[in-house]
Amino acid sequence: TYLGRPMTDWIRCESMGVLGGAIRNSPEEGYQVLEANLALYRRFWPHNITSILIVETSLATCLSAMGREEEALVLKRETFAKQIAFQGVGHENTLIDAPHL
Repeated sequence: TYLGRPMTDWIRCESMGVLGGAIRNSPEEGYQVLEANLALYRRFWPHNITSILIVETSLATCLSAMGREEEALVLKRETFAKQIAFQGVGHENTLIDAPHL
């Protein structure tokens, strides 16, 4: 568990990401956990672009599950643009995410 670990603990941050993605029956709660997770990445590990992109994609999925389709689509497009800039158009992750726009 990540409780009791310092905010800068990598295991804490990874655990929050797993928890946020696992709360499929309650996207509102998952969204809150993922927002906190994203804030940690941006604050302590801003160079970890891959993890930031993963969390942003998970946030978009939560938004969609909550019926906030317009916000989800905007976030998906922003994340996809960052992914192209970071990994390129031919990268596996870019190709996997392309049909979800």
